[in-house]
Amino acid sequence: MAIPTSTYDTAWQLLLSPSLPLSSSRRRRRTVYATLLLFVSMATLSSTSSCIAYINHPPRRLSRSYRTAHFHVSQRLHVSSLQCATSTSLASTTDNQQQQKQENAETQQTTYSPLSLTLKELSDELGGSGRAASVWDCLSRGIDPNLYYSKVTSTDEGKGDRGVVMDDSDKSIVEAWVAETGTLTSAADLNTISNEHGFDKGQGLGMSAWKKLQSSMQQYHATANDPTQQSDNDSIYSINDSIASLSHMKVSSDGTTKLLLKMVKDGLEVESVIIPWMDKGFSTLCVSSQVGCRQGCTFCATGRMGKLRSLTTDEILVQMYYASKICRVVESIPGNENKALPPVDNIVFMGMGEPADNADAVVRAVNTLVDRRMFGVGQSKITISTVAPDPSAFATLGSAPAALAWSVHAVDDSLRRQLVPTTKYSMEELRAGLVKALSLRSNKLRRTMLEVALMKDVNDSPDDARLLSEFAMSIMKEVRGSKIVVNLIPFNDIGHPTYRTPSMERVLEFQKIVVESGDNCDTQVLCYVRTTRGDEESSACGQLATKKKQVN
Repeated sequence: MAIPTSTYDTAWQLLLSPSLPLSSSRRRRRTVYATLLLFVSMATLSSTSSCIAYINHPPRRLSRSYRTAHFHVSQRLHVSSLQCATSTSLASTTDNQQQQKQENAETQQTTYSPLSLTLKELSDELGGSGRAASVWDCLSRGIDPNLYYSKVTSTDEGKGDRGVVMDDSDKSIVEAWVAETGTLTSAADLNTISNEHGFDKGQGLGMSAWKKLQSSMQQYHATANDPTQQSDNDSIYSINDSIASLSHMKVSSDGTTKLLLKMVKDGLEVESVIIPWMDKGFSTLCVSSQVGCRQGCTFCATGRMGKLRSLTTDEILVQMYYASKICRVVESIPGNENKALPPVDNIVFMGMGEPADNADAVVRAVNTLVDRRMFGVGQSKITISTVAPDPSAFATLGSAPAALAWSVHAVDDSLRRQLVPTTKYSMEELRAGLVKALSLRSNKLRRTMLEVALMKDVNDSPDDARLLSEFAMSIMKEVRGSKIVVNLIPFNDIGHPTYRTPSMERVLEFQKIVVESGDNCDTQVLCYVRTTRGDEESSACGQLATKKKQVN
């Protein structure tokens, strides 16, 4: 528990600085009480004012035994002050707050790699904003600056022309893509692709700046991972060796590409998905925030895994790094023009995990994603989806510069508890939390999505549609300038014994009711049906799950 500065000032002023002439006995009494104040205030602040009063007006008589007893008490308070403060805090904390503190403590990073440092922090590390910009020229394209700027050919006066150490993951991506898509290319072409980075190799770092970059990576590697692990590439600390490596890649017939990334920290794997929109010229990246999920949604494969652990900020951002790498490398494959992946320009936190259970890491990652000097994705083009474990989840995630989405699935309380068994709050309580959070956001970020996974004969009835429309309208009426978009997601098969995908006719009827129920109002609910992508490779919404067993 922090002690107010005024308390310290008062106590030390009484202890050390001379004041009005006092008898020696009175000085001793004042010293005893000033010392006692310092120790007592560590355990509780409630007695501070009364202690100050005693110090300013000490008792006229104070026996030696009384002073000795007070010193003994103060020593005991000093030893147990942390324990007392902790006990007091826990006693006044709700179950949800305790759980959130545990989540934050679990994922709290004391050291960040250059990938998750703010630009100012990276500039301070490297000794200049220009050097930090050169590093992000690489990272934003999915190029590891630790390798790109690593090889030095000595020239006059110790300066060097930076070469390139081959990034093995680039070659692995090419080989996997060729195998998945049947793209024909020669071996000679494969050997030259990794060096085609799309920008001038002459821009770069000096030797001292590269060593500082390596020092930052080495410090992260030693802190976040097993200190006994050694890096490859002749002790060059790379992203592949220090944060995560690409262990598998699967491409669907529509180009949807599922990535399986292996975390260096403990070998756990996480999935993310690149969804290309060829007609629009960009790709959407579906990002995971945890390995597994503790929310237990009955229609979701990730929920079956349980929660293994939350991802760090670096492990979230590395998904964007690898997606950018894949889009760049695939585009450079000769003969692959019609199958190339457009660059990522839209991000949804709708992969594995519940972002609200890992809010600190998610919010920090989003700030890096939207920074124009870093990944540079627009704020309105990033969406954080939450099942809303509690009403405060919207405000917590709303501190990130991104749009919000709420996985509603049903407005009726009993039905929602059936679909989301961990639900502890009523829909009205959660709605109030969303309304409060939206009212504090800019008009640009008040556009919110309500997501519904539709299951046949479970939550796809006309009554369900009308309830959903009324629910959405009530939010827009309370928050001026807000816009609610309903996103209908036909159930993707995960092997559930009873859940089935509704017919498209029934889905479209549901959509019609949602839209038409608000025709007589000033504002209308927008409602769209999500196009299923990558379902044959278990890459669609609700199908993401790895084969790792849950860690207790």
